[in-house]
Amino acid sequence: MNIINITMINTINNKVFRNANEAYEYIHDKIIQHGVDFGDTKALFNVGFYMTDPKDKKIINKERKWSEEYAEAEWKWYLSGDPHVSTLGDIYGKVPEIWKRMADDKGYVNSNYGYQWERNGQINMVLEMLRQKPNTRQACISIYDGKEISDYAFDTPCTYAIQFTIVNNRLDMCVTMRSNDLWYGFCNDQYCFSELQQYVAEQLDIPVGVYYHFAHNMHLYNNKI
Repeated sequence: MNIINITMINTINNKVFRNANEAYEYIHDKIIQHGVDFGDTKALFNVGFYMTDPKDKKIINKERKWSEEYAEAEWKWYLSGDPHVSTLGDIYGKVPEIWKRMADDKGYVNSNYGYQWERNGQINMVLEMLRQKPNTRQACISIYDGKEISDYAFDTPCTYAIQFTIVNNRLDMCVTMRSNDLWYGFCNDQYCFSELQQYVAEQLDIPVGVYYHFAHNMHLYNNKI
């Protein structure tokens, strides 16, 4: 990686945006300008940033033509906890092609994050931890599980973990990802994670704080450049 790319990564890291659309447009431009050729993408590495108003999660960029209807359907699918893509089809009216490609021969995926955060009662344990000890550093949800790597042939979760922290009586959230496609992944991921942050905050009866998003590899596929 050359010096210019390292410089640009450092200008993004810990940058503060008001909302998801601001983050999307800024990072989109930086990937176009300074992204590294990486397979069939242009990518920036170790990109982390804050969004101070996670509830403002609509992507209004005209070029992107993002669908809130679909993002909401994906969120409801996560809430169902059912990793079968047919459930998304029932909610949205059809199963998007990307999920068909990621599903195994029985129609199941690993990247239904609701299925992951419900496993082993993770979301309930997080809520109980935060109620019992508001300054806990252990309120984490694990998504990527190295013990299951042999099951990731079709669908490897992009998200490693989600952590919640109460700071000044507000619920902050940190999402850590191994890989994040800005065009498709980020737009819908941040919507669902913001909904999750709001859900947890409501259960605790405290306001939503900031959302910190980190991706080791933040990229655009070449056909979207």
